[in-house]
Amino acid sequence: MASKHPRPSKVCPVCERPFTWRARWKRNWEQVVYCSRRCAGERWKRRDR
Repeated sequence: MASKHPRPSKVCPVCERPFTWRARWKRNWEQVVYCSRRCAGERWKRRDR
């Protein structure tokens, strides 16, 4: 069943893929930058982008 309200989304700066809001991020969605822990760890390796 489709949601009545569309969920906000952002683009991950590391993998450049869109990701949507998750319930665990409801308190700090404004501070969420990366889509996963993996991308958060890769941020330093991909500085040349």
